[in-house]
Amino acid sequence: MQDVVIIGSGFSGLGAAIKLQKNGYTYSILEKSNELGGVWRENIYPGCACDIPAIFYSYSFSPNSDWSRFFAKQDEIKEYAYKTAKKFNLIKKIKFNHELLRANWDEEKKCWELITNQGTYFSKFVIFGTGPMHEVVTPNILGRDTFKGEYFHSAEWDESIDLTNKKVAVIGTGASAIQFVPEIYSTVKELAVFQRTAPWVIPKVDFKIKTVWQKLFKYFPIIQKVIRLLLSYYFNKLNNNLNDLKSRQKLQAIAIKNIKRGVKDINLQQKLIPNYDIGCKRILQSNKWYRTLSQKNVTVCDGVDKIENNKIIAKDGTEFLADVVIYATGFKVANPPVAKLIYGTTGKSLNDEWNGSPKAYLGTMLPTCPNAFLMLGPNLYAFTSAFTMIELQLKYIIKAINYMKTTKNIKSIVVKNDVTSDYNNNIQDVLATTVWRSNGCSSYFIDKNGNNSTNWPHSIKYMRNEVSNFRIEDYKI
Repeated sequence: MQDVVIIGSGFSGLGAAIKLQKNGYTYSILEKSNELGGVWRENIYPGCACDIPAIFYSYSFSPNSDWSRFFAKQDEIKEYAYKTAKKFNLIKKIKFNHELLRANWDEEKKCWELITNQGTYFSKFVIFGTGPMHEVVTPNILGRDTFKGEYFHSAEWDESIDLTNKKVAVIGTGASAIQFVPEIYSTVKELAVFQRTAPWVIPKVDFKIKTVWQKLFKYFPIIQKVIRLLLSYYFNKLNNNLNDLKSRQKLQAIAIKNIKRGVKDINLQQKLIPNYDIGCKRILQSNKWYRTLSQKNVTVCDGVDKIENNKIIAKDGTEFLADVVIYATGFKVANPPVAKLIYGTTGKSLNDEWNGSPKAYLGTMLPTCPNAFLMLGPNLYAFTSAFTMIELQLKYIIKAINYMKTTKNIKSIVVKNDVTSDYNNNIQDVLATTVWRSNGCSSYFIDKNGNNSTNWPHSIKYMRNEVSNFRIEDYKI
């Protein structure tokens, strides 16, 4: 039996492996695909890129001096994942094509039974590094199944479908749409973008990183470290300022200027200005989005009402005859899909226990799942680099495992129910005062019960303080 099994080989899983390795633990990684990389393996749509600067969107302990752009594109981020895995000798630890089917806590043996499509594994601890952007959302549109053309989700981009001179309908105007629509509009004959809710889109300060800077980063890593610290300060401040009205108004003014810079038609401008406070939903970045929506072969329509054969009908009655439909409708962010597979001490799945409102202590530990840890779990989404949260979580997870390993006769550790309840009640109380619950704000951050199960309402400093000490009094052992 190994010390730890990690589920998933995205950046959460790879980071966990590196930290476990450094602390001398035995482990393996179960990966459902034949490649590592997680969300950056799956998303291959045109223009796919990160909206966090590359120097900040990477491990602090494994900087990359070769970034070609300030905001890295998908292929480069995936390459960074491979380079990091090779650097730390992780590849041999990954069991590819091993899809988790069910995770059972064995109370008698005090270990996890992990059933995969290629056999069963047992481990003392399990780290679920599957991430929140894992299961796509395809809206249940009336008549969707009657569509006779070709269709796919942007996160499952079908490269075999040639869009040249086709009439293409894009449903959704979220993070993926604003990246791929500007890349395909000049290829297609006609493009209809169906917008249910307008997003706030600010300019993207992107540029190529010159070779001279790459060399400086390589030979003087302190330079990259300083830039990373400055970016961390900037994003932390931005995250905090989202809950300040004056700061939001300044940011909204920048976003409105971005609209007017790219769109000259007054009517279209009005259609593209959101009717909610900036920050309520994910803030997007693009220098091409609005210019693209002004092109002659591009039409912005209201959200979809229904589909009749090849006819896409908008809420306002506008009709568009499509050859191809691309669903840019995101992921099930508020309800991590892996919860359906996890069975702890109650015998029920974690998904059933949550009943639509995910809860965890520090977004990491669960009162019914001993010796188990969730990466990027409930209420850990902040306007910062995901790597910041990943590294803070791993710091805490290693402390928990070290405590057990260095203390005699401890076979399992689980966070107390009342500790979890108090923690999550505080999270929801604080969230009630934030932009994410202002003026009737509605977004994918909100779960089916109306709770915000996604956002982190405090500062990053607060999170850092929370994980700095492992409080054994919070746990049953």
